[in-house]
Amino acid sequence: MEVIETIVIESAEMEEKDTVVSNMDADKTKAEFVWTLQATWHLVHTRLEMDQAFDQPVCKKKKLWEMVAEKVNAKLKEQEVTEVSVKAYECDLKWRNMLATYRKNGERAKRLGAGSVHWEFFKAMHEVLGKSRDEIEAQRRAKLSGTKVGQAIASKKFTPILPTPPVTATPCSARPPQDVLQLYMELQERKLNMWAQQKALEERKIEAINNLAQAISSLAQRNTQLPKDGH
Repeated sequence: MEVIETIVIESAEMEEKDTVVSNMDADKTKAEFVWTLQATWHLVHTRLEMDQAFDQPVCKKKKLWEMVAEKVNAKLKEQEVTEVSVKAYECDLKWRNMLATYRKNGERAKRLGAGSVHWEFFKAMHEVLGKSRDEIEAQRRAKLSGTKVGQAIASKKFTPILPTPPVTATPCSARPPQDVLQLYMELQERKLNMWAQQKALEERKIEAINNLAQAISSLAQRNTQLPKDGH
């Protein structure tokens, strides 16, 4: 009996140990990713390197954020910083929050100067995101100038298109009086023609009604005369 009891106790203890280990594994899988300073720097550098890809008018942002997450996880894995992997949506959300902080610090730098900003990520982000549209366009033209297309555009001579002079309309007062009188007479003639056509149409209607009335009356007279002729 004593041997059986010890066996049961040992098996029960082993089951408890197994459940504890499995619970620890489940906690690891459910663990949330923590944005350390090192992980945040990896996100900033990776996202800024892919800034041109994100600025494309037609691009799948979800796919790009998955690439960002893969690169950040690879760097963290090399340095053995954390065992928990970051998700694409977590990178997107973190970057949105950082953009909001960057804009606030950018406004502060405009008011008080760049020395008033002490946020560690501002300088790196501002070097890429702080460029004006004119600077970006100038860089694009500089890159294009070295290509064949840019050289062809630069060598092409364009003929300036001069604005056509506006046509000065002749005022009504400068119009000859005989033309005005002629136009008035034509309008009056058109009105008379329309009135004559309408009058002729009304006369045809009246004539048709009279013919119909005569036909009805003659038919009625014939009907009244038929019995007398038969008698």
